[in-house]
Amino acid sequence: MATSKNALEHVPSDGISDGPMDAKGVPYSRRDYAGAQAKTDPLEIKLVRKLDMRIMPVLWLMYFFNYVDRGALAQARLNDLEQDLGMAGNDFNVAVSVLTVGYVLMQVPSNMLLTRVRPSIYLAVVMFIWSVISACTGLASSYGSLIACRFLLGFFEAPFYPGALYLLAIFYTRKEVASRMAILYTAQMAGLSFANLIAAGVFAGLDGRRGLSGWGWLFILEGTASAVVALGASWLLPDTNETTRWLSDKERAIGKSRMQRDQLVGAQEHEPIWYALKSALRDRRLWLFCAIQNFHYAGLSFINFLPTVIKGLGFTDTIALLLTCPPYIFACIASLLLAWSSGRFHERTWHITAALSIAIIGFVAAASTLNVAGRYVACFIFPAGAYSVNSVIVGWTATTLSQSPEKKAVALAVTNVSGQVAQIYGAYLWPGSDGPRYVIGFSASAAFSLLSLLTSWVMRFVLMRENRRMQQSIGGDGKVNSYAY
Repeated sequence: MATSKNALEHVPSDGISDGPMDAKGVPYSRRDYAGAQAKTDPLEIKLVRKLDMRIMPVLWLMYFFNYVDRGALAQARLNDLEQDLGMAGNDFNVAVSVLTVGYVLMQVPSNMLLTRVRPSIYLAVVMFIWSVISACTGLASSYGSLIACRFLLGFFEAPFYPGALYLLAIFYTRKEVASRMAILYTAQMAGLSFANLIAAGVFAGLDGRRGLSGWGWLFILEGTASAVVALGASWLLPDTNETTRWLSDKERAIGKSRMQRDQLVGAQEHEPIWYALKSALRDRRLWLFCAIQNFHYAGLSFINFLPTVIKGLGFTDTIALLLTCPPYIFACIASLLLAWSSGRFHERTWHITAALSIAIIGFVAAASTLNVAGRYVACFIFPAGAYSVNSVIVGWTATTLSQSPEKKAVALAVTNVSGQVAQIYGAYLWPGSDGPRYVIGFSASAAFSLLSLLTSWVMRFVLMRENRRMQQSIGGDGKVNSYAY
């Protein structure tokens, strides 16, 4: 390999040369095509293991209840929610989408604030508030009170998800972040899956107790459990590499140093938040990621309707809830495998292409038949394909638009808002009148997944061109930190 005139030769204690090094002392031989490096320092490996043990469990539990609380509405529908509150027509679809309205309004301001406060306290407080609102939903006595609770639930749930992504993005390198985001996403799928088991048990054992319906007990119990988790989260969540109280001074230094080595060209430690917002909104790549996310989330619009789709095959409410669990468990496994592979090879587009192609096949198969076995098998295929790309897309966004922590926070919030907007109109793609086949919903999900796939390839070509420009501007034969695609 040709050696840059500024490269240094690194000879470790074993006498075997690692070859030329960059200006930061990292051998080029340890970097991949985008300049990302593998961990070799035992102290760094130990630190990452500690971060995993402290950060991932608490974020996982918080995200689990984030989805349990918001997803309870889908299970409540199978326990006479609509009849009890006098709902008709598209009232349920409105109740689904109004949560997203509150969600969208709060996300960007919240992540802008997150860079100026202690994340550990902020995220724990908003979780406690949404838990109380979720529990109060169980006491709703009219359609109007349900809508109010759903809007406020979305408003106070909004800070958590982009905030959790931001925490992962500031503690983990580009090669590490996708697999951690995949682990976080398993909480979402576990929430969707086990919430159905919880609901089945609550409906069977508590329906009518103390004059309260089963769906009312469901909201109250899940909200209470969520509040307990929130109380513990403030002690366990981190803040930053420099300020987290359960890191030693040496660990803080290592954490800061490794994230600095992983920074892209032109990155800076901090910038004014309003400048970061302006910079992000002017970045054309942000809007491409917004399109990828919006199309992808539109393809995920089946989330609130999968129990209803399965019930349409002739099953009872309880059986439908139980049968909704295995597809999400299968999707968890697929998500972890895809994220591991994406991180291992530091590649995004081909992984997204493979997963969304599988999802499209599943959507088409589900729309094509009402055969019980055939459609139920399809209900394994499309969630596995659609859900597994979540961590890859978000990790790609976080590591591409990361010129400063503030820009990273804004970019994650804006792209997630674009995805959540799809949930507003996506709720109307599954009208009850289209059941039990739901051709409109499945066809739309397939089309939106295809659009997300194609937009990912547009992003790939944009980043390839920018990488060539960066390499040419620096000169030499060494690898520079650049964009993964």
